Amino acid sequence: MLDKNITKMHFERAAESYDGAAILQREIAKRMGQRLDYIKQQPKRVLDVGCGTGYITEDLLKRYPKANVIAVDIAHSMACKTQQLGSWLRKPKVICADAETLPLTEDSIDFVISSLMLQWSNDLNKVFTGFHHVLAPNGLLLFSTFGPETLTEIRQSWSDVDNRPHTSNFADMHEIGDALLQAGFQDPVTDMEMITMTYANVRQLMRDIKQIGASNTDSNRSKGLMGKNKLKAFESAYEQFKTEEGLYPASWEIIYGHAWVGEGLKVEGFDHVIPIKAL
Repeated sequence: MLDKNITKMHFERAAESYDGAAILQREIAKRMGQRLDYIKQQPKRVLDVGCGTGYITEDLLKRYPKANVIAVDIAHSMACKTQQLGSWLRKPKVICADAETLPLTEDSIDFVISSLMLQWSNDLNKVFTGFHHVLAPNGLLLFSTFGPETLTEIRQSWSDVDNRPHTSNFADMHEIGDALLQAGFQDPVTDMEMITMTYANVRQLMRDIKQIGASNTDSNRSKGLMGKNKLKAFESAYEQFKTEEGLYPASWEIIYGHAWVGEGLKVEGFDHVIPIKAL
């Protein structure tokens, strides 16, 4: 289980440093846009869940000039960054909220887009059920998230030092597919790719992770300050992954998926409806 309060705090603090370090996030946002190129429907209402500083939101504003674009993020400071996008004639409506409790009414959205957010949720079934609830019949869900092979180098290196979790546990494609079906989605499709980024040293890698707000928030993580000896032991253990070029790799398993809401098919028993409160 992730500590949601700590997760939110990390992203609140990372709003100013995020864009300078979010190379991977920008690339995945670009690839998400390429997938939208194949969708010919023109939605009236589009929702970006986990908008961060607005990479996806900005694309949606340009891609669907006649649509109402809504952006949601758990961190108020991130949502404020997204609110600055667009022109004075047309800006996104921005909401600060948890993806597990979306403050939107049933059948109010045509497309839900979520890039690299799902891994910060404790209840994937609840998130997908909420997405299904707010999507109108024939609505589309398109998402990306991290898979279980993400940051395997960090996980293995820390396992040589202590037995505490230092990265999150990520759902695999089968778990995600099952959760989509349980939420009532039709024709779910998932695929995966591995992306490896390299760094001049281990501390640069850890600094970039911190600057995008993606630090460890596992509830079983070590709560105390990390000692210098432990950090040096971790860096020494990471040497096993050093490349011939003298660089330090970090692997990211990216899972993509999309699914549809069937016409007239809605999940019963989901009654979380809250009036929209925009920033």
